[in-house]
Amino acid sequence: METYYRPKDLNKFGEIGKDAPELARKFFEYYEAVFAEGALTEREKALIAVAVAHAVQCPYCIDAYTQACLEKGSNLAEMTEAVHVAAAIRGGASLVHGVQMRNVTQKLSL
Repeated sequence: METYYRPKDLNKFGEIGKDAPELARKFFEYYEAVFAEGALTEREKALIAVAVAHAVQCPYCIDAYTQACLEKGSNLAEMTEAVHVAAAIRGGASLVHGVQMRNVTQKLSL
């Protein structure tokens, strides 16, 4: 069965600039600068990226940053913990919006 997600398509990411080369160049320059060693190591940035990839549910990013984590020395336990951090933040963000629901309910119930 064919699916929308094709892992080989990740190799085509560079083609996003085909019809907008200047915008793509700017994006890739920014992207490269973000992932360069800075206050955070490249390894730490890869762990953040794999967690965010799960939070935004991007299978291409999950593939890419799982590989990056391994290449930069992370292990499965660290990556799993990072994914749990993302899940906790995403779950908490959903739950905290319950305050908005409660506020509207109180307002309309008056």
